[in-house]
Amino acid sequence: MTLLSTAQHLARDTRRDPRSHMILIMVAVTIAAGAIALVAYLLWPTWVARPASAPGRLPVSVGATLFNVPTSAIRRKIQRHSGPQERVDLSFVFPSLEPPDAPKHVSADTVEEKAQPIDRIFVSISAHHDALAPDMRVRTIYPRYLEQKATPIDDALTMRAFRDGSPYANEDLFSATSPSLNARCSRDGQTPGMCLSERRVDGADLTFRFPRSWLSQWRDVANAMERLTAQMRGPRG
Repeated sequence: MTLLSTAQHLARDTRRDPRSHMILIMVAVTIAAGAIALVAYLLWPTWVARPASAPGRLPVSVGATLFNVPTSAIRRKIQRHSGPQERVDLSFVFPSLEPPDAPKHVSADTVEEKAQPIDRIFVSISAHHDALAPDMRVRTIYPRYLEQKATPIDDALTMRAFRDGSPYANEDLFSATSPSLNARCSRDGQTPGMCLSERRVDGADLTFRFPRSWLSQWRDVANAMERLTAQMRGPRG
């Protein structure tokens, strides 16, 4: 009411003094600007746009077999997408089996001369296209090239060396049944020996790689491979 009375008063003054119409215009503009500012303040969005983050796990199909893999465990950026793929390469920290942290930038000033121990188990999932299954290779192919003598490592793990001149020269086959383990391992030389263990899941083969030195705790390694297989295996149809 006070505002209306003031406007009416200014209107009467305008008729008496033509210059006073400028005052009326300024008052109207001020009121309008205040109203617009109030409406803009009330309607202005309060959310803040943030970049979309990658999902924790990705459903991928390899050899028409579904796997759910941790996004941060995928080693190659080009493979970080869902859907059909021919191959996926991953790595996990051992023994936690968590995805590794993002790699740190290393310069000539910060690199350490001493080689760091390998603390990761590497996994490749690839379509097998009806190739010979890993367990069949252990039973039918490897025995052709193995020495007859088996060396017991402990009460359950045994080692058989591949013959010199064979396709697997300078490698050894380690086997156990409880828990199940078949690993073909290179021997220590200028670089530490590495082991390869394979298993088939429907249309895909899983290839695990880990240091030969881990065989001192081979049960933990065998159980870790079993756990990773179960964790990544998608729901069966």
